[in-house]
Amino acid sequence: MDGFVGRDRELALLHGMLDRVDRGGRAGRPGRALLMRGRRRVGKSRLVEEFVERAGVPHLFFTASAQPTAAADLALFVEAAAASTLPQAHLLAEQQPRTWDAALTLLTAALPTDRPSVVVLDEMPYLIAGDPGFEGTLQKIFDRELSRKPVLLICVGSDLAMMEALNDYGRPFHQRATEMVIPPLSPADVRDMLDLPAADAFDAYLVSGGLPLILDEWPTGASVGDYLAEAVPDPTSALLVSGERALAAEFPPQSQAGLVLRAIGSGERTFSLVARAAGDMPQASLSRALRLLIQKRAVEDELPLSTKPSRETRYTVADPYLRFWLSFLGPHLSEIERGRGDLTLNRILTSWSSWRGRVVEPVIREALRRLPGDQLPAQEAVIGGYWTRTNDPEIDIVGADRGPVARRICFVGSIKWQENRPFDAHDLGRLLMHRSQLPGADESVPTLAVSRSGTAVDGIRVLSAEDLLTAYQN
Repeated sequence: MDGFVGRDRELALLHGMLDRVDRGGRAGRPGRALLMRGRRRVGKSRLVEEFVERAGVPHLFFTASAQPTAAADLALFVEAAAASTLPQAHLLAEQQPRTWDAALTLLTAALPTDRPSVVVLDEMPYLIAGDPGFEGTLQKIFDRELSRKPVLLICVGSDLAMMEALNDYGRPFHQRATEMVIPPLSPADVRDMLDLPAADAFDAYLVSGGLPLILDEWPTGASVGDYLAEAVPDPTSALLVSGERALAAEFPPQSQAGLVLRAIGSGERTFSLVARAAGDMPQASLSRALRLLIQKRAVEDELPLSTKPSRETRYTVADPYLRFWLSFLGPHLSEIERGRGDLTLNRILTSWSSWRGRVVEPVIREALRRLPGDQLPAQEAVIGGYWTRTNDPEIDIVGADRGPVARRICFVGSIKWQENRPFDAHDLGRLLMHRSQLPGADESVPTLAVSRSGTAVDGIRVLSAEDLLTAYQN
């Protein structure tokens, strides 16, 4: 299976940057820097490896790890540099530099001057955590030395907040690097990789989160049930291992943030219910943990969208794959490891329909945000939902001119995602009743339905799974 379905755009951007390095730059500075970020296990390293292999230029690929000391990181870097394909790589082994300043200076001397090269620093946040001065040292060497060589410096990281902050005003690399975000594979990519019908592709996306490692082990054409029957009982499958490794790297189970993330992953969405599920955590501690999780893009907070302010914040796990893992797999790893994955699988299949109906909503809202405006009742609308403390009313889709407090409601909609259960007159009546209770909406506000199984009623615009996949075509 081709693990690079859906990565043509990113590869083209990387090759474009290397071409600009090859053409040279102003004032004799052809060197360029790129800050690449994306969630753990989304395929960043594999993407860069593929790019370097296709480019066929001298390169150094160094992957940092959580070493106990900065000296240990430096020693591993020197070892990787000495074994690289850079023409003067032996300089680093011969000199044995003891500081990052010396090592990066020698790296510059090892680079070719007559052709482009690539230097990759993978998981750079580990280097910064181990040596707070590393960021400033790299910037100094880049300005004085690296930018004068035909080299593309690619800094890769999974800590989304830290990598985004590296280019902020006041930071050493401010305005020195291009930023690139590597998203998970989209539902359309999943369809193409697995050769699935559109609705089944969304199901596979809810389980895999678009992570290439999981999709690589998913048999072509296999349904969710077929894949889970193979992957869930196997404690070495990417489906089980990926979540455990991703969380262990940032949110250990007994940390406050880890407890809160697992509480949200279990299905709790409000502040009070999350606090209870996290062991009656004090309000101040919960607030700090939530701020950290939101800052790290692990959790999303959302307010109801209407013309009236609301404080009914809901919290959701940002990564679709982690939503699945925290709901069904993480709490039952010991069960799977002792050979009773059949119990876990049965639990998933029993709850699948109701769970899917809830977690598909943010995925569908994201697809609607990507759709061309002419496919929605209003162009350039902010897409959200509406709810109250009692969830009566609750509206799956609300389009407005701005959020979270709108001036004008543009349209409302309902999501029906069951098999063999089309959007019918009862669903339309419920949507119209809830529209009448939405602040800022009246009977003139258009309606919309998103249905897995079509519609059994006239008078409403209905989008199918196939319609939603067109959002990812460009």
